[in-house]
Amino acid sequence: MARITSSLPLWIGLRYLSAKRRNHFISFISLSSMIGMTLGVAVLILVLSVMNGFDHELRERILGMVPHAVLYERGGVQDWQVLATRVEGFPGVAAAAPLTRLQGMLGYGGRVQGVMITGIDPAVESRVSILPDHITDGTLESLQPGSYGVVLGELLAQHLNVIVGDKITLMLPEATLSPAGVLPRIKRLTVTGIFSVGAELDASLAVINLEDARRLGRLDSQAQALRIRFNNLFDAPQGVWEIVNELDGYFSASDWTRTHGNLFQAIKLEKTMIGLLLLIIVAVAAFNIISTLVMVVTDKQADIAILRTMGAKPSTIMGIFMVQGLSIGIVGVVLGTILGIIGALTIADIVAWVEHAFNFQILSAEVYFISYLPSQLQWLDVAIVTSASLLLSFFATLYPSYRASRVQPAEALRYE
Repeated sequence: MARITSSLPLWIGLRYLSAKRRNHFISFISLSSMIGMTLGVAVLILVLSVMNGFDHELRERILGMVPHAVLYERGGVQDWQVLATRVEGFPGVAAAAPLTRLQGMLGYGGRVQGVMITGIDPAVESRVSILPDHITDGTLESLQPGSYGVVLGELLAQHLNVIVGDKITLMLPEATLSPAGVLPRIKRLTVTGIFSVGAELDASLAVINLEDARRLGRLDSQAQALRIRFNNLFDAPQGVWEIVNELDGYFSASDWTRTHGNLFQAIKLEKTMIGLLLLIIVAVAAFNIISTLVMVVTDKQADIAILRTMGAKPSTIMGIFMVQGLSIGIVGVVLGTILGIIGALTIADIVAWVEHAFNFQILSAEVYFISYLPSQLQWLDVAIVTSASLLLSFFATLYPSYRASRVQPAEALRYE
């Protein structure tokens, strides 16, 4: 008997949910609550996955190209191999390589574009950068000392309308005295490669050999600075200053949080705010469950009264309507979770297909820092979304179910 009594709320609650109601408006509200919960959960999982994708691409692509940290020595780095060996001995440091930066303008066929010229050693660049893995034309090894070759970003090459083998003009913002007067420093470079990382760096970065950069910059040292890659990029801000304090000499440093930290923090903030805003959709669906149950309680006054006269306890009546409300929420959350996971796993391919089918680009690397829509599903986000949605559904059932348990049989049956 006790077993039957304990399963009574579940049985009757599911019976009410599946039974055809005389009031079709209540059925419509129930369906809309379920659909609202499904859409809210699905969109929330999808959007959080896309934000995770942006965060991941920022770390892997942008921070794979730009230095985790840069170590500057007063007067330039005289012997970068010795300094790199010392730096790589510090905890958390994965690798170090020389770096020289020049600002200038590249010109070809009447087109001009401002760029950051970066001097590297091709033999060790793969230890600190993802650049060697993203060469689409030519090779990085073609940057030999004295050849004055240059590897351009894909968007930069498209803007200048150049291909591998073309000769372009580099203009540096430093005046040179000549019999004809004061002239800007100009050097002819040969395009020996093109890279593409799908980021804004494709439009603003050009790479040359370290020795060529030293000559163009008229540096007395081997390199301008030392680029450092950490095992954990979040250790870079503190780690590089520990290196500065430990080394003998006049050193200074910079890290990625000063160059791209604002973008990283903006993505984290946007993920939090968008998550909270989209959670409102789930909350609205939960409020619809309240409306549904209130109307069902009103519609089932006579049934409640009969159950009470047959000996049903108020807790049993409350359990019946909690089962009904939670059933709506659970079905909506399960369907939304499934749709959200499927969407998160396929959104990148869907967007790529739409771009190809309709011949337009949703994200441009010239405007955004990547040129495609990334998505990374994290099961922790799925667990948080589903748990929060189920919790909202549970709370939504409390008040209507309590109202149902307080129905007085005599009052309910008076007009029946």
